[in-house]
Order: sequence, then structure tokens, then C-alpha cells
Amino acid sequence: MDRLGDLDVFARIVAARSMSAAGRELGLSPAVVSKRMRRLEERLGVRLLQRTTRSLALTEAGRGFHERVVAILASVEEAEAWAMSGAAEPRGLLRVSAPTSFGRMHVAPHLVRFLAAHPQVTVDLALSDAFVDVVAEGLDLAIRIADLSDSSLVAKKLAPSHRVLVATPGYLAVRGTPADLDALARHTLLVHGAPEWRLDGPDGPRTVRITSPLRTNSSEVVREAVLSGAGIALRSTWDVGSELKSGALVRVLPAWRSSARVAIHAVYPSRRHLEQKTRAFIDFLEELYGATPYWDAGLRL
Repeated sequence: MDRLGDLDVFARIVAARSMSAAGRELGLSPAVVSKRMRRLEERLGVRLLQRTTRSLALTEAGRGFHERVVAILASVEEAEAWAMSGAAEPRGLLRVSAPTSFGRMHVAPHLVRFLAAHPQVTVDLALSDAFVDVVAEGLDLAIRIADLSDSSLVAKKLAPSHRVLVATPGYLAVRGTPADLDALARHTLLVHGAPEWRLDGPDGPRTVRITSPLRTNSSEVVREAVLSGAGIALRSTWDVGSELKSGALVRVLPAWRSSARVAIHAVYPSRRHLEQKTRAFIDFLEELYGATPYWDAGLRL
């Protein structure tokens, strides 16, 4: 009995949201795909998918099982990639998506070293803050800074992501340094997106409601505003690490930080055979950033 193959069929169905689409990817008929799903559910003794004539949805058991299956298949892919690492040189067009600021600051400057190490690879790097459908856009991988616990894609953690409150020394000299969260109400708070901060600290989780004099859909606008001394902002250390080290920015209420459980990941479709070019780029980024990425080195977090 091909247990690993059944897991792959299940993962493909979830990713494609269709048995027929999964069958086309695998070169199997809809009848065979349906039979293998039925065999898997019978072996487990639970229903994994709720089927209707028009849609498929994971059951509660299916969601938990899927998270574990994706991890298993990712481990298999990694083992196969390791075994084949000397079998072929990375080559071809590598299509990568990354968030605008992160890609500009922490991907683009390092591409020359990656390309020098892999001269048969061409990189197409697209920067966008919009959610990009990796499969629909034909991407080899995307870099995402998010909580990906329920993603249908394989996610490889590249580095932690810390978000802290910051301001310029000049702003604090004029307006004073807040002693607690309640004191933030007397300060200029800079934000884009949702008008609140969810923070964790000594008193547990707290939500800070924000009325900001600046409204923008751009994180980079908020970055420039806080650097100009306009107020206090909640920023990622990958974004302002160098300014914290130089003293251009300082931590505000250092016992508090964002409560969002996010990290920097490389995500890619679940495939049994990960191409060498994709594996090489993931390995390159993982080595470049590491458990303590260079932008966090020397910071007290």
C-alpha cells in the first residue's frame, strides 16, 4: 500500500481545492483520486474532506492532519534534495516574490553573491506587498512575513521577525518618554493599516487604539515619518535594525512588543521533487539570515 502516495494525493487535493485538478497534476483519473482518498479515510477511520458537488472543505480532523502531512512531505522533499544535491547543477529561471521593503533591503543586495555561486540560474524577483498566489502566478517560491500555521503551501522558516516600538531621540526629548502604555495616548502614534497595536508585555496582551494624524497604505511612509521625528511607530527590526544600532532610533517601552506570532518564511508548492534552483536559493537565504539574523545582531530583544 502506497501510504506516502496517498498523503501526496491528499495534499494535492487541498492545494488545488479540487479532486479533478489534483488528478491532472498527478496524471491520475478522478476515479483513482477519489478511490485513494476513500482508502486513506477508511484507514484513518475519520473523514478528512467534506465533499459537495461544487466544493471541497477540510473537516476539523482534516485540518490538523493536513498540517502534519505538509510537514512530512516537506521533510521527504528535503531528504530527496539532499540525496540528489550532487546530481545536478542549479539552472534555469527562478521566479521569486518578496514584500517590497524586505526584498529591497534584504534580498536584492545579496543576489549578486547567489548568482555568482550559481551562474546557470537567472533570478526574476518581483516585489509586492499584495498577497501573491504562488501556484497561479507560476512562482518557484515567495518570501512571506506572516503566521503560516494554516498555509496549504510548504513553509520553511528563514528567520524570526520582531516588531518593537521606536522613536527618534529628538522626538522623545521634546515630547517626553512614555512610562507605560497609557501614556501613549499623549503621543503621536504612526501606523498604516489597522488603527490599533496588539502588544505583549509584563501585564499580558494589550490593545492600543490609535488616532493618527498620518494616514497611509504604505509601511515605507511610516518608516520615513518616524525617522523624521514625527512620532512613535511599531516597526520590524529587519526594517530599523541599523537605525537602532546607530542610535538614530531608540526603543520605546522596551518591555512591550507586537503580539503577532510571525516569522520570515520561504513558501513554495508541495512537490515531491523540489528543483535544485529553488533548493539552492532557500539554502542561501537560510544561511544568510540564520537564527539570529544580521539585522538583529547586537540588539537586546
